[in-house]
Amino acid sequence: MSAQTPVVQMLWEAHDPHQALSARFGFPDAPAAGRWIADTLDEHWGVRVDSCERIVMSGGNALAWLGTPSGRLLAKWSVVSERFPRLAAVARLTSWLEGRGQPVSAPVPARDGRLQAEVGGVSIGLQRVICGDLLDIADPGQVRAAGAVLARLQDALAAYPDADRFPTPPGASAPLAQRVTGWLDACAEHLPAAARDALRGLVAGAPPDRLPRQLVHFDYRSANILCAGGEVTAVIDLEEARPEHRLVELARAAILLGTRYHDWGPVPAEVRAQFLAGYRAVRPLAPAEADWLDILLLWQAMAMVPPGDDPTGWGASALSLLP
Repeated sequence: MSAQTPVVQMLWEAHDPHQALSARFGFPDAPAAGRWIADTLDEHWGVRVDSCERIVMSGGNALAWLGTPSGRLLAKWSVVSERFPRLAAVARLTSWLEGRGQPVSAPVPARDGRLQAEVGGVSIGLQRVICGDLLDIADPGQVRAAGAVLARLQDALAAYPDADRFPTPPGASAPLAQRVTGWLDACAEHLPAAARDALRGLVAGAPPDRLPRQLVHFDYRSANILCAGGEVTAVIDLEEARPEHRLVELARAAILLGTRYHDWGPVPAEVRAQFLAGYRAVRPLAPAEADWLDILLLWQAMAMVPPGDDPTGWGASALSLLP
């Protein structure tokens, strides 16, 4: 590997990256981290690393952008041992989706065929760098394409044979009406009473909850959608995948679509409409689903309103969804 020193950064935390590199991952400096990556990929993947451009950290996870004779690669590793089984399951899921023609960043198998290798207390995977920039919500073509891709991705995920490897989070298996009213009872005291009452009324008048539950991505937003021109080139980071109603994911994605790493804020109403139009062009909604989607959009928007200061305008955005 060249003598280039990788740039080290935090993804979203306000911590010193060099201290994090040492305290969380045990590397005395950035060149030592680059050498470890190069040695690990040489031993387990047979890949020669010519350069390590940068290392980005979040929690106990890190990503490194690498130059190799076969093109740019992305190494992603974790030191959080309790997540290792899930990371292996996500690697298998991502590889399966790539085989079904979905735009994902599939793992590169190691020499022994593993998609996610455990090496010296670290779980590490390797992917190819996919060209593209994060979804730009100011581009209507990209926004509509993102909606269409979500519909097709959900169709593929519904057929995944090992979905039972992804457990349902506590409470998420309850009927939707119970989940929404439970949230209103426990988490919505800071919201206007009129908004709470409006959501309760919508839930009380909703059709029976017969929406399909399946495996979904559940973190579908600008930070995890790469685009080039008007096309989605990759949906990345399936680490939050879980069983859920597909309309809950659709509503969540429509509300959070513009969020990246800092200063989260809502998208304009026209962006939500463009995204939902793209989705419906692939998967039209039945009348009962359309009724529930309106409820779920309001629920997800209200859930983003913080207590106290609201510098990015979640409250105004949620109130705009009231009937």
